[in-house]
Amino acid sequence: MAYLITGLVLFLGVHSVRIVADDWRTQTLARVGEGAYKGVYSLLSLLGFALIIYGFGVARETPVLLWTPPVGMRHAASLFTLVAFILLAAAYVPHNGIKARVHHPMVLGVKAWALAHLLANGNLAHVILFSAFLVWGVLDFIASRRRDRTMGTQYASGTLIATVVTVVAGGLAWMAFALHLHGWLIGIRPFG
Repeated sequence: MAYLITGLVLFLGVHSVRIVADDWRTQTLARVGEGAYKGVYSLLSLLGFALIIYGFGVARETPVLLWTPPVGMRHAASLFTLVAFILLAAAYVPHNGIKARVHHPMVLGVKAWALAHLLANGNLAHVILFSAFLVWGVLDFIASRRRDRTMGTQYASGTLIATVVTVVAGGLAWMAFALHLHGWLIGIRPFG
């Protein structure tokens, strides 16, 4: 469990700089330059991510069951992960109405993904992993919206075609991941 927790602290810590120390980040970027800052940021993120993957794998070898979720929670988890994939697509498809409305779809997607996995899993490693991401997502969304208000950020309205493309792309990615990639990468097949 130590590797998992260390990875989460490192990965989410690096991704929390704008939440807790935005002024420090701005000063550091000005002092060391964007390339150096992004280089260190990327290395620390990759190290944290690798520790999360390794630590989660080790923790899954000796699971500590906290509760057994009802079977119906798997259906709710599937719905929330579909929403998460659509939100993730909304972060990248230009001019879509979802981003125009929610402003930070990737962070909302992380929250939906984490909640989905908390609903469907009751062992300690899952609770630690997905609770950490859910808490980070809530705090980051609040900080991002506050930053938008302070800076007067305006988001362009989306177009119908871009929004449809977003939903279709997110839905197709969800299908590919749920039906094939999740089992291959994670070792758990959500749909048997």
